[in-house]
Amino acid sequence: MAGKVILAYSGGLDTSVAIKWLADKYNMEVIAFAVDIGGVSNLPAILQKALKIGAVKSLTLDAKKLFIDSFVFPALQVNALYEGQYPLATALGRPLIAKLLVDTARSEGAIAVAHGATGKGNDQVRFDVSITALAPELKIVAPAREWDMTREETIAYAEKHGIPVPITAASPYSIDENLWGRSIECGVLEDPWIEPPEDAFEWTKSPVAAPDEPGYVEIGFEKGIPISLDDERLDGVALVQQINRLAGKHGVGRIDHIESRLVGIKSREIYEAPAATVLIKAHQALEAMTLSRHQLRFSEKVASEYADIIYNGLWFTALRRDLAAYVASSQKYVTGIVKVKLFKGNCSIVGRKSPTSLYDYSLATYDKGDAFDQSASPGFIHIWGLPAKVQTQVQGCEN
Repeated sequence: MAGKVILAYSGGLDTSVAIKWLADKYNMEVIAFAVDIGGVSNLPAILQKALKIGAVKSLTLDAKKLFIDSFVFPALQVNALYEGQYPLATALGRPLIAKLLVDTARSEGAIAVAHGATGKGNDQVRFDVSITALAPELKIVAPAREWDMTREETIAYAEKHGIPVPITAASPYSIDENLWGRSIECGVLEDPWIEPPEDAFEWTKSPVAAPDEPGYVEIGFEKGIPISLDDERLDGVALVQQINRLAGKHGVGRIDHIESRLVGIKSREIYEAPAATVLIKAHQALEAMTLSRHQLRFSEKVASEYADIIYNGLWFTALRRDLAAYVASSQKYVTGIVKVKLFKGNCSIVGRKSPTSLYDYSLATYDKGDAFDQSASPGFIHIWGLPAKVQTQVQGCEN
């Protein structure tokens, strides 16, 4: 399979080993392509490492703004949480990287693209399905799926060939991170009975060590999109970064999840997602004030379906686009400010206001000024309960 291949390169264990493996196994010219969506700490060093290992070219692209605006915030508008817990950080990054891999392959005249996903994870599906949907003519190579090495064997392969990697047998965590979250796997974390050790976390303080005084932040939304912190208007990238720092300082955003993978197995996943945790909770609070009961109930169904679509690698599908149209419509009046309290690992909503609020004080209050017509209630209750009354009269009532 001689020719050029564009490798989605992170600088981690699998993609670093993949550079040499692709050249040796398939005699391919490897172009390392690093996409920065918030998880790259030293991009120049990573690119130089790729060249040193054997890549013929090293490319990079800053896609943080594209990631936040076109993938993260649409998911936030629908409150996408897989199995009610995982805010889908890695899952949201994969279709974007796949799209950029395809674009780069076409501009560089490559015949194939490659990624570092294994054969038992979800990322292989996300990459392969997205790439196939966008460019069915491109070949897809997944070295870690083909070489069939254990984690220890992969580390040994790297050491044998002088490939520097940030993982050792003594510190075997597999980490993926971007602006929306950080995922940590492997090592001791694979035992679901063992509490995650503190060295697994980088973004969040232990709640025990978090400040003894709570932190507060006011988040402004416009049509379901966060636009400001404490009255300061910020772009999406800066806003997410700032909340990550603030909430992480208070120990907010740790997630320990027994997850149902698409490939049919259960896995123990540890996540750090301070900004995602805070923004989703704040967005839900604002929706509770600005959407009707029927909209809220239907939106919960859409959120579950949308999260599954993202998790299962189906971003580039008609169903996702159709649901996105509903979500965009539902967010028309989701505008306002939410006050959030951060304290010892907890994120609490303590205030909210909106110019399009459906909360009417004169109808809600029990004090002077109550405008609710309580005399209308008996007739309403009679009509509402009539089906239950008739059925009981005809068929009886079983306790």
